Parts: sequence; C-alpha cells; structure tokens
Amino acid sequence: MPLAGHLIELRRRLVIAAGALVLGMVIAFFITDPILHFVTGPIRQVAAERGKDLVGFTFSSVTAPFDLRMRMAFSIGIFLSAPVWLWQIWAFIMPGLTKKEIRYTVGFVASAVPLFFAGCYVGVLVMPHIIELMAGFTPEGAQNLYNAQDYYDFIFKLMIVIGVSFIIPVFLVALNFAGIMSGRAILKAWRIAILIACLFAALATPAADVVSMLMLAGILIVLYFAAAGLSLLFDRRKHKRQQEFLEESTV
Repeated sequence: MPLAGHLIELRRRLVIAAGALVLGMVIAFFITDPILHFVTGPIRQVAAERGKDLVGFTFSSVTAPFDLRMRMAFSIGIFLSAPVWLWQIWAFIMPGLTKKEIRYTVGFVASAVPLFFAGCYVGVLVMPHIIELMAGFTPEGAQNLYNAQDYYDFIFKLMIVIGVSFIIPVFLVALNFAGIMSGRAILKAWRIAILIACLFAALATPAADVVSMLMLAGILIVLYFAAAGLSLLFDRRKHKRQQEFLEESTV
C-alpha cells in the first residue's frame, strides 16, 4: 500500500475510534451520578465521624459541576470505548505483522488488559483507606473541604498509576521474547525489584497506611516473580528447540 493509502486507512481508523469515544462519553455522562456517589463514599464516612459541618464536597466555580461531569464522561468514555479503539489500533498494524508476531501480540494484549483493569480495581479498593486515613490528621476544629475536581483527579490518577504498574511484568516477558533480557537476568534482579515495588507502594499510599502499602507491594512482587518464572520457562523451551535443531543439522 502506498503512503497515501496508509494515511487514508489511518484517518478512517481514527474517525471510528473517535466516534466510539464520543458515544462512550455520551453513555458515561448519564451514569456519572452513581459513580460520583460511589467515589464520594469515603467523604460521607469522614463526615459521619467528624460531623457534616466540618466535611464537605465543594465546587469552586459556577461551571465546576458541569466541568466535573465532562471530565468524568471523558475518562469513563475511554474505558467504555476501549474495545473499539484498541481494535482499530490492532487492525491498523496487523497487516504488517507475521503470523508469529500476531500470536504473540494477541497474547500480550490479552494479558495486559485484564491486569490493567485489575490494577484499577486495586486502586479503587485502596482509595477509601487513603482518604479516611489522611482525614484523621486534620487538626481539631479544622474543616475538610474536598474540591471536586482535585478529588476526582486524585482518584483517577491513583487508578491509572496502579493499573500501569500491574502491566510492567508483561513488558518484562515481552523483553524476554525479544531476546533483550533472559529469565535468569530478570530473576537475578529480584532484590532491586522488591525494593522498587516497596518504594512505589509507599509513594502510592500514605505512609501511615501500612496495610494498603503491604497489599500493593505484595501484589507487585508476586507479578514480578510470575513474569520471571514465565521467562525462565520460555528460555528453557527456546534452548530445547535450539538443541533439537543442532542435533537434526548434525545428522
């Protein structure tokens, strides 16, 4: 296909992906109320403990409520439309891949997507503990006024960061497939990996919330060792195939 043909195909894929995103945003706009009620649950818990006069979910401008709903619609719309725009990306690059590359890519995507959403779910589980714990440091008589946009941005970024951290082991396995890192090299760095997992968990969760930190660090460490184990298994199979090929060639 000439360059012009590739550009036309790319434009068509982008239009379809954008249309799916807009449709996802429209659907998400009408379900923001239950989602907002869910994510503000920790604020109601803090209000029940400290008193409603000291805790509030606030909007700082006239248009802030609408702006928040649009931001929520956009972020939720990305998740709802993910199957469509992921398929458009895949359909655009698939013709240039070999059958073996297609099989590997499908395997990586099938592993990365569930892990990413699992990480987002862990972020949702950790979030209430963080908010309630941080509210406990508020001085007596002071107010906890949570700005709506800042509050939602905190939750969204927390989910994204933890979700991305969950797919790092998939990239380690991909590097092993590409021959850049061996399984032995991945496993050899286990001390550094544990240190990084603990540091990341400590940064992603409050210092005083030890339970959430240990839970997140433990999940990341298990995923790391799973990636190392898979890489060692693939290396063994690769070595076995090479030995069989050498024996056949000598015969």
